[in-house]
Amino acid sequence: MTTLQTIIIAVVEGLTEFLPVSSTGHMIITQNILGVESTDFVKAFTIIIQFGAILSVVCLYWKRFFRLNKEPMADGASALQRFLHKFDFYWKLLIAFFPAAFFGLLFSEKIDELLENVWVVASMLVIGGIFMLFCDRLFNSKEETKMTNKKALSIGLFQCIAMIPGVSRSMATIVGGMSQRLTRKSAAEFSFFLAVPTMFAATAYKLLKLFLEPNGVQILYDNAGTLIIGNIVAFLVALLAIKFFIRFITKYGFKAFGWYRIVVGGAILVILLMGETLTII
Repeated sequence: MTTLQTIIIAVVEGLTEFLPVSSTGHMIITQNILGVESTDFVKAFTIIIQFGAILSVVCLYWKRFFRLNKEPMADGASALQRFLHKFDFYWKLLIAFFPAAFFGLLFSEKIDELLENVWVVASMLVIGGIFMLFCDRLFNSKEETKMTNKKALSIGLFQCIAMIPGVSRSMATIVGGMSQRLTRKSAAEFSFFLAVPTMFAATAYKLLKLFLEPNGVQILYDNAGTLIIGNIVAFLVALLAIKFFIRFITKYGFKAFGWYRIVVGGAILVILLMGETLTII
């Protein structure tokens, strides 16, 4: 990849990682438009630069991310109960993270195959878009409810749907949260927090997998600059995208994103059905 291609793909990642439009799907589409060959490194690159985007969550929400539960407990609680209570926030993130970790390892090769399929991405954009037109009506709690272990697990199971390119991890986890009677804002913020362990693990796994490949160390060394540029750009752009997204969904909901997905996915399907390719550069 050229430096310009790296920056463009990283900008797309930063803009879309936390929007319910599928960052992976948009990066795959962007790769095709730019004519970037889907090599093992490029596949890894699209995962690894998501780490830069999730660091923006830690930066923006650091006071809430690095926190311990200071609420008092009832007398007679065991040492384990007190420990889990103290680290309640991280425990719930771990519960929500576990399903994606399990199924991600189980189906990693199949997921890699789907990353090359633009048809799957476009179809999922349309299907997800249609669903988003109605999700505000289906799940729209006005009252704040408390996050529980059961709710965290349910959100984690929803996140697994996003292993299909084009679904959107953000959309899946936010809808999962709203289905558990969280408000739009609370569901979105938990989705942001959950992205940190999820994408950190995905990045570490991809780096390890690439490292163990023949000439993997050399590939990483040769492309270190590309990875650094991609992560920095994704981080900076994601900072702006998160602030915009929270304000927008709190006020307007998800319908606009649903129409966007339908238009983009539908246009790509029409192009593919006409026998054309997406490559324009």
